[in-house]
Parts: sequence; structure tokens; C-alpha cells
Amino acid sequence: SKFLNDKWMIKNGFLNDVQEHKPWWWNIKVQKLNLSAPLILLPEVSCQKAIEILQEKGYDQAPVVAESGLILGMVTLSNTLTSVLAGNAQFSDPVTKVIYDQFSKIGLEDSLGKLSCILENDHFAIVVHEQMQFNGNGSSFMKQMVFGVVTAMDLLTFVSRNDMK
Repeated sequence: SKFLNDKWMIKNGFLNDVQEHKPWWWNIKVQKLNLSAPLILLPEVSCQKAIEILQEKGYDQAPVVAESGLILGMVTLSNTLTSVLAGNAQFSDPVTKVIYDQFSKIGLEDSLGKLSCILENDHFAIVVHEQMQFNGNGSSFMKQMVFGVVTAMDLLTFVSRNDMK
């Protein structure tokens, strides 16, 4: 049934515009949100250190990215605290023990309409930008760079600010 669900099709990139009466912001690109650079944690950061960093910097969540650039998942303050307090993780464990490894990604060139469909089910999406990289022998590969983390509040703030203009 998900293949007949337009919102699922949009979220997964199979359809573009399916709304007949789209809001004014539907086709605006994600890059117009002017997201701030994200706080990124490496996988070896301990749960204790992750909690301290998130609290100190005022973030609720942060992507966990390997030094190779591979996005491993998202760590959230509440999930980390809950896991430690429930005994499922220790403060000394690496943050990879408490990450969400299922998350949605969206590109800078994707529409706010697609983002809206993602945020109906997910609390956040990781904004990525693909970049071609070349190694020493001249072969190339595409690498995804984390450009930001976007939430429903970011979308709502953008829409409400621009609605008032």
C-alpha cells in the first residue's frame, strides 16, 4: 500500500509534485532555510561526552559521522540519557551504542514540499550535499557531506516569517 501512498512516494523520491493546491513554499529549495552548520560527533565519542557536548552547545541531537564521511546515524540527548539510565548503555560506551541508524536524508536542491512529507513521520532530516571526490589514482566517487539537521520547527519558522512579509 505504501506504493499507492503519495506521501511515501514523495519522501522516497519517486514522485515530485502531487499536491494540486500546493502552498506557496512547496517548491522552494531546502537551501533557502539558511540552516546553521551542524555539530557533528565522531563515533568514538563516549555517551558521557556526547551528553556534555549537546548540553553545553544547546543541541537536542547531532549526526554521528565517521572520519571517512559516512553518516552512521543520529544521537539525541533524550535517547542517550534514557539508554544510560535504563542500563542499556554505560556513560563510557561509544555513542554508536545509542544512535538512531534509521533516518531520512534530504538534499539542498530538494523542495520544502518533500521535506514536509518527510517531517510528517520523522522528527528530523539530515540535510546532505553530494560532492565528487578524486583519489590519488584519479578515480572518483561521490561523498555525502552533512550540511545540517532540519526539524519541523525550522520549516515552520521559515513559513511563518515569510508569511508575515
